[in-house]
Amino acid sequence: MIIELLISCNQKYYNKIFLVNVIIATPNKAYSIICKNYKVFIIMMSLFIYALLISLSLLILVIIITHKYQFFIDSSDSKKPQRFHEESTPRAGGLGVLAGMLLILTFPLGLKFIPSIILAFISGIFEDFHHSLSPKFRLFLQLIAAISAIVFTHSVVTYLGLGISMPYWMGVIFSVFAIVGMMNAINIIDGFNGLASGIILFILASFAYVAYQHNCNDTLSIISITAGATLGFFILNFPKGKIFLGDGGAYLLGFIVAIIGISLASSYADVSPWYILAIFIYPVWEVIFSIFRKKYIGISPFSPDSKHFHMLIHKHITKNNPLTTLFILSITSPFMIIATLFHNQSITNIFLSCSFIFFYCLLYIYLYKKESSAN
Repeated sequence: MIIELLISCNQKYYNKIFLVNVIIATPNKAYSIICKNYKVFIIMMSLFIYALLISLSLLILVIIITHKYQFFIDSSDSKKPQRFHEESTPRAGGLGVLAGMLLILTFPLGLKFIPSIILAFISGIFEDFHHSLSPKFRLFLQLIAAISAIVFTHSVVTYLGLGISMPYWMGVIFSVFAIVGMMNAINIIDGFNGLASGIILFILASFAYVAYQHNCNDTLSIISITAGATLGFFILNFPKGKIFLGDGGAYLLGFIVAIIGISLASSYADVSPWYILAIFIYPVWEVIFSIFRKKYIGISPFSPDSKHFHMLIHKHITKNNPLTTLFILSITSPFMIIATLFHNQSITNIFLSCSFIFFYCLLYIYLYKKESSAN
């Protein structure tokens, strides 16, 4: 009886000690986590601000120089169907974005991106110089950029969720196709002030959340730098359109978000590839829909026309350049937010993507009928 009493007292004693240790350790652990997160936040914000200032400063200089010497200028007299500006405007926004993004050279992962980033930018910058590359050669440069990114970063999607996998070689082809497709998708939606760059900023914010959740600080650094460089451009592009992104900038941003998305999906089992599709669904579906639409009416998918989704919204709903951007961002952002919160759930993101496509098609049919009746 005495022995049992002693054991009971000892257990109570050690239990109290354990509780005291837990009480003491928990605040210390919490403090350590807070300090760690605070340091990460400060570093990422510093990278973001530095990239923003570099991009913004260079683009202000570009605006002054291009107007003075009349190069990189997109004339307001242009007969292009996608022209919606009333003043001649430089289309060299990609130069500032690229300059801000060079901060990624300070990171080992960033060094792996540089060769492919340069190639992606070059594939469009000649168009901004008014020295057009042939579509085949432009596509060739984009393919080389995509392949080099995969070689250097080893980012390949082989798992499609829902228990579906594919061989590595097929994953490489799929990933190259996805990167090149996204590059051209961002270029296609770049029709109004702040539209392409606004979509990119939403995508990067989503990726930043997912990368932070997985303690992926290298990727988070790349995202912070890209977001800062993009915001530097956005400030000058929206709402007044003092400078345009240009093909070089559009291809560059489409490329970087595509490779980041593939990297996240291929590195973490709980990041669904369908989440990446759901985040990209507006520009991706715009490309797919436009190809089928143009084929149906008998014109080349590469031929520009005035029947894109954002153009019809401008003509029949907003009748205003920056309001068109706000309208499209307001109807796409809810899908992107939900996809971000459920980035680990394939079925939810498949449903989101299908819902967006259904909503897009309904609105497009309505706008197209208005366009047909107006003509």
